[in-house]
Amino acid sequence: MPVTVGKVVEGTVTGITNFGAFVQLPEGESGLVHISEISDDYVKKVADYLKKDQKVKVKILSVSEDGKISLSIRQAKPKTSNPIEIDWNKSDEKQRNMSFEDKLLKFLKESSEKQDALKMREGRRGLGQRSRGRNMDL
Repeated sequence: MPVTVGKVVEGTVTGITNFGAFVQLPEGESGLVHISEISDDYVKKVADYLKKDQKVKVKILSVSEDGKISLSIRQAKPKTSNPIEIDWNKSDEKQRNMSFEDKLLKFLKESSEKQDALKMREGRRGLGQRSRGRNMDL
């Protein structure tokens, strides 16, 4: 049975590296799941997500001219098409009695506070990097 791009199959993890994991496919072929294709979350260490001999579902992304197979665990998961339902009537009593203008002003105030906090945090990061750079110039 040939390897078909776009197909989801079950394979077995045969090796783990710092850049991904090798998976043995049912057809006897082997492919690589790049670290960015393991999870929707940020993956720092592949070993935190996968173990050798673990069975995984993978989607075949591509097959290069030299036969290298690119795989994805992340894309093999079924997409949920149902949006999260929000109960708009279940807001706190304060907000229920607020006018649209009051809600808008509250939103703008909270948004501005969050932006200021982000700018301060970015500013602190930038200062640390700049001061290190100046020391290197001396």
